[in-house]
Amino acid sequence: MDRPYIICHMVTSLDGKVTGDFLGKSAYSGLIEDYYRIHREYGADGFLCGRVTMESSFPQPPAPTAVYDGPPIVREDYIAESAAFYAVAIDPQGKLWWSDRAIADTDDGYNDAHIIEVLTQSVSDVFLAHLRGKGVSYLFGGKTELDLSLVVQKLKRVFGVETLLLEGGGIVNGSFLQEGLIDEISLVVIPAAEPSEKAVPLFQTGHYQTGDIAAASFRLKEAKNLDNGGLWLTYQKQS
Repeated sequence: MDRPYIICHMVTSLDGKVTGDFLGKSAYSGLIEDYYRIHREYGADGFLCGRVTMESSFPQPPAPTAVYDGPPIVREDYIAESAAFYAVAIDPQGKLWWSDRAIADTDDGYNDAHIIEVLTQSVSDVFLAHLRGKGVSYLFGGKTELDLSLVVQKLKRVFGVETLLLEGGGIVNGSFLQEGLIDEISLVVIPAAEPSEKAVPLFQTGHYQTGDIAAASFRLKEAKNLDNGGLWLTYQKQS
């Protein structure tokens, strides 16, 4: 396979939401910890999130007022370093102004993951110069729109990523689903319903793809009971 094996690993409500008040209830904190534990136990080479998820999980500094007055920066993939674990950020317009080369987090499953920004060629030279200055790697997935198939091929070819955890949000998950890029789904299901219209579903149509998301078939691989009425469900893509 010319791309990583991709596992969509998420926490959901009973009605398939991945955001909402249910995530903050103390009764389900143990299930949230199960999610992080499973993330670690997968032993993947990296995890991938969209810009909004990255911002909410790993707060960003404000955009600097820096001005770049050097020569135009060639739109070529930039490998700041090779690492054991990567944090891949889908950020086509260049809005994540990282303050360091790697994630800083209390969870060993995320801490010190080297950051790879996934960009379009429309980003500014100021932004690229900032990433280089911070030691953040980046790759280009298209001129103005992302080609996710190209992105994941580069993750394997350029960075050696063999197994990748896809961890949302809903638009990014939906985009990968539509492109047929999800090999396995791992769900920690919390026994709560989230009826809020603002809550995001597991798979959502959005600006990374056009048209509705086509149906995709998966088969149940395993179901495990977790404490507090939770479940861990794993599915594999039907060939």
